[in-house]
Amino acid sequence: MLGGQLTEKEVFELYTIFQRTEISEPALFGPSDTTQRIENFPEICVSTFSENIIKKFSSLKGAEKIAELYSANGVLPVYKMEYKNREIAFYRSMVGAPACVSCFEEIIAMGAKKFVLFGSCGVLDDNKVQDHIIVPVSAVRDEGTSYHYIAPSPEIEADPHSVQILEKVLTDCGYSYVKGKTWTSDAIYRETRAAIEERRNEGCIAVEMECASMLAVSKYRQIPFIQFLYGADNLSSDSWEIRDLNLYGLTNAEKYMVLAFECGLAMETES
Repeated sequence: MLGGQLTEKEVFELYTIFQRTEISEPALFGPSDTTQRIENFPEICVSTFSENIIKKFSSLKGAEKIAELYSANGVLPVYKMEYKNREIAFYRSMVGAPACVSCFEEIIAMGAKKFVLFGSCGVLDDNKVQDHIIVPVSAVRDEGTSYHYIAPSPEIEADPHSVQILEKVLTDCGYSYVKGKTWTSDAIYRETRAAIEERRNEGCIAVEMECASMLAVSKYRQIPFIQFLYGADNLSSDSWEIRDLNLYGLTNAEKYMVLAFECGLAMETES
């Protein structure tokens, strides 16, 4: 401190990522330093959080393991299979923004160029969502990971072109959907009544734990990215309703996975 004034370095050190207006570069190491690029890795990659869905599809004839993602939590296999004459990679994402983003970064390092993610969410507006697939058009950044990739802001918007592709695929497949804002949170057990009401008043129709961060990374890495959600538990009534949260998407596994595959193919066609 000079003459009672903070130096530029001291100001920078005082602020957290939530207050800084610029992203510092470069990182000391990146995903290419920890992950080996794989020759002929499929350009399209699909991921979900449901172990049940991944187990079902990885056991199908023609599916084969092509890589592994490593962490202290264990090994996540990466598979590929042929769909409509195109090879598509798929794997189980880890829940929560930091872990999900780490996997995403490493999959990009392996060679993926287009990415589709889907998973369950908590419903904040049951009247709007009902049984529709949710198309996130923006996400409230109530997490931390996105702030390491893009400058602070209350929300982040999904890429309009990616949203259009998803809408067209949903329409062509005959699936009903609703577009809306989602709330990305880091604290699964701190979705309080006051916070839920606040987010609902802001227009959020769902709550999840990854969307804002994944949108930020895809923007930073310039990777075409699509995400869709399906409602699991309900937070829009006076009491919490678990509904089919503990089924982890298995009831409609084929529907969701095929939809993700179709999105991947459409991203190639529309790029």
